[in-house]
Amino acid sequence: MKPVIALVGRPNVGKSTLFNRLTGTRDALVADQPGLTRDRKYGDVSYQERNFILIDTGGLSGEDEGIDVDMARQSWQAVEEADRVMFLVDGREGLSAADEAIGQRLRQSGKAVTVVVNKSEGLNPAMVSAEFHALGQGDPVAISAEHGHGIQRLITELLPEPNPEPDDDVDDESGIKVAIIGRPNVGKSTLVNRIMGEERVVVFDMPGTTRDSIFIPFERDGQRYTLIDTAGVRRRARIKEAIEKFSIIKSLQAIEAANVVIMVLDAQEGISDQDAHLLGFAMDQGRALVMAVNKWDNLEPNQKDKVKRELDLKLPFLGFAKVHFISALHGTGVGDLFGSVIRAYRSATRKFSTPDLTRTLEALVQQHQPPLVKGRRIKLRYAHQGGRNPPLIVIHGNQTSSIPDAYRRYLMNAFMKDLRLEGTPLRIEFKSGDNPFKGKVNKLSKRQQERKKRLVGFIKKKEKQKKRRQKRD
Repeated sequence: MKPVIALVGRPNVGKSTLFNRLTGTRDALVADQPGLTRDRKYGDVSYQERNFILIDTGGLSGEDEGIDVDMARQSWQAVEEADRVMFLVDGREGLSAADEAIGQRLRQSGKAVTVVVNKSEGLNPAMVSAEFHALGQGDPVAISAEHGHGIQRLITELLPEPNPEPDDDVDDESGIKVAIIGRPNVGKSTLVNRIMGEERVVVFDMPGTTRDSIFIPFERDGQRYTLIDTAGVRRRARIKEAIEKFSIIKSLQAIEAANVVIMVLDAQEGISDQDAHLLGFAMDQGRALVMAVNKWDNLEPNQKDKVKRELDLKLPFLGFAKVHFISALHGTGVGDLFGSVIRAYRSATRKFSTPDLTRTLEALVQQHQPPLVKGRRIKLRYAHQGGRNPPLIVIHGNQTSSIPDAYRRYLMNAFMKDLRLEGTPLRIEFKSGDNPFKGKVNKLSKRQQERKKRLVGFIKKKEKQKKRRQKRD
């Protein structure tokens, strides 16, 4: 198995910058502001045949109240999971009391620790590392995460022997990628923790606790999943910090990366315009969808009826999505989500044969004929599959650009019902084909002209031969 290495240290020492450098991604938020990383973030690293899993963690600030306690718990849990630890310190600020406290606890953990002196560009490596020998963790390694200096020595220090990636016949180890989305503080992280059965992500009674998108692989009933816990998305007018803008981009990118999206709504707050806009984005991306109305157990019967009516009125375009009424805190209804996720995924990735789709199209046209356009009937000839996730059906015919929206909706709804699609939108594309006999008439006339030309030449030749015979006679 791949070794697991955890990145720990004070806030703003460059952990996320180093994480991005080693993973070759921009998965961790980076800015000149401490405390951006709040949850554990996992990444795959492959460097000169050395392969390992890297965990980025929140900064250990030493505060003993509020969210800092939860962030510290996440960091130390990452240390417990890891085989080795990279203890990042700031070479320009020098050794601090907080560094010494972290170093002492790391010694008590019994893990193999490498002290990494970051921000050492332009400085003498020996001199910048000297005072960090006091941490008692061996020889520090001086690097610059931002510029890439010293990375090769760091990796060989962590993993002296190469461990090539083993061959794997599995096409997609990540399984079904499920993004959990919704406005801030609707209970997304609570739902993730309930699904995982552990305190996997920070849950704190404050909107915007999750700023990055957290990818969590796991297995349930023999099926592999990757769960994506996203930052809450707020209305644009309320987005004041640049960091929160980056977080929203992460959420939208997570929707793009997912196979299935679980949209979490707060039953106590109802459905907002922002919920509708977020669902519209997921629809535009063609993602399979499952609705989870959270905090359902604390509502009165009349409030529940109101929420159900609101769903029908404000989200009529989501009739294909299965709605679950759950309590992430107590676990009510959470287990039923996975059945809908699997059905939505299978519907979104199904393959359909051209004869089956064409027979369905013929039956639908016979049941309800397309309208006349300028006195001519629109003809739909055949259908085939043009893509998956979401399913795309391409229908060929003539005058298809004139098909009215009402008839498009009729075909879409009828195909959804006939194909028994659940939890996924369906897209239909029309193409007007040329006359199948176009060009053949021209080719035929050319052949006739050539035959006529040969025949005329043959007749002229015979006439010349006849005149020569007559002249001889």
